[in-house]
Amino acid sequence: MATTFEPRSANLSEHGLDARGTVHWHPTTALLYMHAIFRGDAVLAEGGPLVVDTGEHTGRSPKDRFIVREPSSAERINWGTVNQPLDEDQFDGLRDKVVSHLEGTDLYVVNAFAGADPAHRLPLRVITDSPWHALFAKTLFIEPTEEELEDHEPEAVVLHAPAVDADPEADGTQSGTFVVLHPARAEVIIGGTYYAGEIKKSIFSLLNDRLPREDVLPMHCSANVDDEGRVALFFGLSGTGKTTLSADPERHLIGDDEHGWSDDGVFNFEGGCYAKVINLSPEAEPQIFRTTHTFGTVLENVVADEEGRLDLTDDSKTENTRAAYKLEQIENALPEKRAGHPSDVVFLTADAFGILPPLVRLSREQAMFYFLSGFTAKLAGTEIGVDEPQPTFSACFGAPFLPQAPSVYARMLGEKLDAYSDARVWLVNTGWTGGPFGEGRRMPIAATRALLRAALGGDLD
Repeated sequence: MATTFEPRSANLSEHGLDARGTVHWHPTTALLYMHAIFRGDAVLAEGGPLVVDTGEHTGRSPKDRFIVREPSSAERINWGTVNQPLDEDQFDGLRDKVVSHLEGTDLYVVNAFAGADPAHRLPLRVITDSPWHALFAKTLFIEPTEEELEDHEPEAVVLHAPAVDADPEADGTQSGTFVVLHPARAEVIIGGTYYAGEIKKSIFSLLNDRLPREDVLPMHCSANVDDEGRVALFFGLSGTGKTTLSADPERHLIGDDEHGWSDDGVFNFEGGCYAKVINLSPEAEPQIFRTTHTFGTVLENVVADEEGRLDLTDDSKTENTRAAYKLEQIENALPEKRAGHPSDVVFLTADAFGILPPLVRLSREQAMFYFLSGFTAKLAGTEIGVDEPQPTFSACFGAPFLPQAPSVYARMLGEKLDAYSDARVWLVNTGWTGGPFGEGRRMPIAATRALLRAALGGDLD
């Protein structure tokens, strides 16, 4: 077995892996570029981004997500269509398939952290045979310093083998695709899909189970802060505007998708962003647009011509085109990825009926109602089979990622608001106006930004 740079914890045998190929420990971005392009898995586009194609799966596969039913966690998991149970024997069988495949290939190992607050961060490891997926993990999670890398001991691991398919009859899955979390082992196995979002969301699900036991509220939200330290949270499903609206040139970005609220304030789980980029324009979203033409960015299912020119308006592969980039690529991002308690909480809803107003302030009782009901719409491409907006109720604006009952997270939100914050709560419609989808038009981003600036600045009090 050949290896590249090895931290002290460089031992895959602890994960039951006897690697026979080359193991690349914490590979550089340049190496991952070279390997992905050499293998034909990616192309280089103008400005330096790495452009990849995820094939059949261009969004998450919620019907293929499972949690292992095991004694230590079975009672706290909210079992159902979101958290589908898988027996430990079935998990072990699938894991053996993944391990057998990984043992015979060259591997890329990324050691990282989830959680910018040292008191609550999760040391993790992603093991994959795909260089561009390793770059995705290196980009989205928090990179250790050289000193931290030397002593990094993973408490969670993702075994990622996108080319490995399950046998539904033998393995207890719905299809050849599987994303399985074992809560007790803090282990995830992924196969049958090249969509990289499954990697980040599987760790998010793990944190959503782990952190409430540390009295930390995990949240599917973006966050930013102004120069006076006033924090705003933006809850919402994929495509509702979390990333776009939090990347405000007049405020400092904390993070775009996943955060925790502890006794000390708000902290980002991640070190990068994962933005939808269909129809992205330099005028409406200049900060995110710049990242799509930058070295180190991974562009999923974005169309590029033979000379590497990008077409961000081309949805021939999917409307769910994505860019994964480091948080530091946003020029006014907060390096610490942490701030105080929120002054404003914003619920983003993509109303496909075109009925809700552009912005409304909620009472505390209304806030808890809307948080639990989570009325919004699934937007095209964000999940397999979603081709146009579908009205839905997604509890806590993140039901697909919540292992425990929504009441657990709602109770914690109420307690945090009561204990630490006199936060104003807003409902913002980023969906349709002037009629439903197909008749009206999408709420202009410039109008939503103007309303939010007025609300967060206190002009609407």
